[in-house]
Amino acid sequence: MPETIQITLTDESVATITLDRPEKRNALSIRLRDEVSDAFDALVASGTVKVVVVTGAGDHFSAGFDLKEFAVDDAEFQRRLWESSDRFHETILRCPLPTVAAVNGSALAGGFDLAVLCDIRIAADTARFAHPEQVFGDVVYGPLHDLVGGALARDLALTGREMSVEEALRVGLVTHVVSPEELHEEVVNVTRQIVRAPRELLMRTKAKALRHSGSKVGTVTLDL
Repeated sequence: MPETIQITLTDESVATITLDRPEKRNALSIRLRDEVSDAFDALVASGTVKVVVVTGAGDHFSAGFDLKEFAVDDAEFQRRLWESSDRFHETILRCPLPTVAAVNGSALAGGFDLAVLCDIRIAADTARFAHPEQVFGDVVYGPLHDLVGGALARDLALTGREMSVEEALRVGLVTHVVSPEELHEEVVNVTRQIVRAPRELLMRTKAKALRHSGSKVGTVTLDL
């Protein structure tokens, strides 16, 4: 059983993956990333799920990668860390099903990436977005560029400044902004519209979106 995420199903067609490390602001540890990747693989293989929702427990979507793991002085551990990261990004970015990020709070660094890797973002008005890791590590740039264009993506990636939810709505990064109490209902409304279509048609449309994106199959994290 997963230890760092929760998986819930609605009518067998909508699956929600909840990052469940609220005491760590849902930091993306190796274990959590692997459990998310495993969950995506299983939901795609189910044959019945049409859309996957990702959200966070508590007041945060995700604060990004668990930085304590980068300090572990062990070559094998570091190999696992990057393999886990590469699989996590590839699995979500290239998921053949529609994906929705229900951004219930701050989405920072890898948490910002996670939201961007999804197809649609619905945000609580408490959400905020930033790449604070720009002062000490690589920023995942490509998927953000695909969504908001080069000028804004470079601004966010190079400065690390915080983007408010109001700005995110204005530039189209998020499609809906509601109160935290209304977030679940808004996600239900959006996913209800998605699942009206047959699964096969949704997957064909998603395949077209992936073909028109700038991402290439198998691109490792540090090259995104």
